[in-house]
Amino acid sequence: MRIVFAGTPAPAVPSLLALLESAHDVVAVISRPDAPTGRGRRTAASPVAELARERGIELLTPVTARDPEFVARLAELAPDAAAVVAYGAILRPDVLDIPTHGWVNLHFSLLPAWRGAAPVQAAIRAGDDITGATTFRLEAGLDTGPVYGIVTEPIAPNDTAGTLLDRLARSGARLLVATMDGIADGSLRAVEQSPDGISHAAKITVADAQVDWTRPAVAVDRMIRSVTPAPGAWSDSRWGRIVIGPVEPTGVNGLAAGEIQAEKKQVLVGTGTTAVRLTSVQPTGKKQMAAADWARGVRPAPGDVLGSTQAESEAP
Repeated sequence: MRIVFAGTPAPAVPSLLALLESAHDVVAVISRPDAPTGRGRRTAASPVAELARERGIELLTPVTARDPEFVARLAELAPDAAAVVAYGAILRPDVLDIPTHGWVNLHFSLLPAWRGAAPVQAAIRAGDDITGATTFRLEAGLDTGPVYGIVTEPIAPNDTAGTLLDRLARSGARLLVATMDGIADGSLRAVEQSPDGISHAAKITVADAQVDWTRPAVAVDRMIRSVTPAPGAWSDSRWGRIVIGPVEPTGVNGLAAGEIQAEKKQVLVGTGTTAVRLTSVQPTGKKQMAAADWARGVRPAPGDVLGSTQAESEAP
């Protein structure tokens, strides 16, 4: 089939590569326009756009999918189907109607669970044991279209959003190619989603990634892993804001929520239940470092806490 691929971030790259290596013909790639990135805010192309340019594939980067020139060019390409993996823009009905077989979206959850922008993060935060990826036909509703296929993936106790998404991106790429194969030979038909088990996963903001040390240790652990590596869990302290790497529940009692206990080889922080062990931290303006190295530098005093300023911690 003649396929147009729409995607933007790194997790979409395995799918584009898989389609390029398949029997299908990727005639164009759609991605978000170049945007500022990194600390220096240097304008850069998306990972998907970079790959398209490297392979010499026609690249479309409309500011909005409503752009008349974009819509006209898409119609000229006359794709049999379009594949979508984390493109990042809403497609209006007239665009959805252009490909003969519609738009096939690869979503990183087992629909109808975790519809929305951050399904991997939501699955980890909720403590799910199993997640996966789903291919479905895109329609006007949010991840509501009929399903072509699924692949499952267990969630390990130490999985972060980054490690889990990496696995799903690779297994999902294989699922996407298999879906396109089935559509091409007529062996695959989409099935309506179940009305049961619907849940939603809203986009994660920096504010959402602030650690609430009054929560139980298991919830703190899941929350931090769910926002690692991006946007990154963080906590205020008397040394400024610090980014918190994945933690390890310990079962140690006796520390108040947010209270720091720095030992020679480990740093414990209290939660609403038992303490967790910090593995790494990143102070503002510095590189990520081992938590024990950080503690040797700042030398936390008895009563120092994460989650409040020093002035707050000293208040009567």
